[in-house]
Amino acid sequence: MAELKTSRNDDSVEAFLAAVPDAGRRADAVAVCSLMRSVSGAEPAMWGVGIVGFGSRRLRYDSGRELDWFDIGFSPRKQALTLYLPGELEEVFRRAVGAPTP
Repeated sequence: MAELKTSRNDDSVEAFLAAVPDAGRRADAVAVCSLMRSVSGAEPAMWGVGIVGFGSRRLRYDSGRELDWFDIGFSPRKQALTLYLPGELEEVFRRAVGAPTP
């Protein structure tokens, strides 16, 4: 089986965030990082080359495949700041910011 590209590594979260080219997106990413650290109680870690994750858990699929994944995370992509939230937390977040629910 191929190795998963998005796995936890020892790359520097601070260096990654400092390298976000757009100043506004960089400031948003630093703020989200601080918020997620506070909410999760976990320190940030790089997952792959572009995702900052907090906490970790073991996922098991019906197929039997298993992998380690973060509890919550984000990625300051070029076009948008992407949040990775579990379903129940996503709904709370959407209500808090007044975003429509799917």
